[in-house]
Amino acid sequence: MGFIEAIILGLVQGLTEFLPISSSAHLRIMGEFLPSASDPGATFTAITQIGTELAVILYFRRDIARILTRWFQQFRKTTSAHRESITGSDPDVRLGWLVIIGTVPIVLVGYFAQEYIRSTFRSLWLVATVLIVFGIILGIADYLGKRTRSIEQMSYGHGIAIGLAQVLALVPGVSRSGSTMTAGLALGYTRPAAARFGFLLAIPAVFGSGLYELVHSFGQTDEPFTYAETAVATVIAFIVGYGVIAALMRYIEKRSFLPFVIYRVLLGATLYVLLATNVIQPL
Repeated sequence: MGFIEAIILGLVQGLTEFLPISSSAHLRIMGEFLPSASDPGATFTAITQIGTELAVILYFRRDIARILTRWFQQFRKTTSAHRESITGSDPDVRLGWLVIIGTVPIVLVGYFAQEYIRSTFRSLWLVATVLIVFGIILGIADYLGKRTRSIEQMSYGHGIAIGLAQVLALVPGVSRSGSTMTAGLALGYTRPAAARFGFLLAIPAVFGSGLYELVHSFGQTDEPFTYAETAVATVIAFIVGYGVIAALMRYIEKRSFLPFVIYRVLLGATLYVLLATNVIQPL
């Protein structure tokens, strides 16, 4: 497909990964309008997402360092030199456990549903449908949610529920950030809290998926992009993604998700028209 197309898709990945509009759907759709008119594929999508998750680690580095430090400290025996006893009730320790536990569902479903992830789930009819349906659900959750809970108040039950919502992101069009934010808003968390936990929760899942796809790609001859092209797209996704995170976190401090809801519905409706008129093909 070439470096130019890889660069374009890297930009798309960086611009859309953290917005609740589904980066995988946009990569899938954009592929239809590039000169090669080809689906970039699940492997390219998963690997380039490593770049955007590196942006998450950089942006939330202080939070991540604090959570990891406190999580490991819970296993340290209390001594006279270290009098502070850290337990699972500590907010950062709990967040660490919630990220671990919340990742289990998507790992299991992602592993056993590979056949569908690479074929059925990538149908543009399905993408158009979930763009609209989950866009509307996001709008309802954002409008009706109490938005009073902070991330420090997150319980294990809520963390698991958001982890289950993340599984839906295996379908292009649902959106990883969109599904986790929707669940967080429905459970009463503030927009920044829902977004922050969703981003932290995605780190192990995305890295695991990207590395799995990278290893799986060894020896494959039918991938649309070379490793060099995929690497360029991943770097671009990292750079652009970092800027998008910063902008989104500032935006949701005072504004709603309504523009994203409208965009999802319009994009889904446009896809229906393009598919119905045979301008693009579903698979």
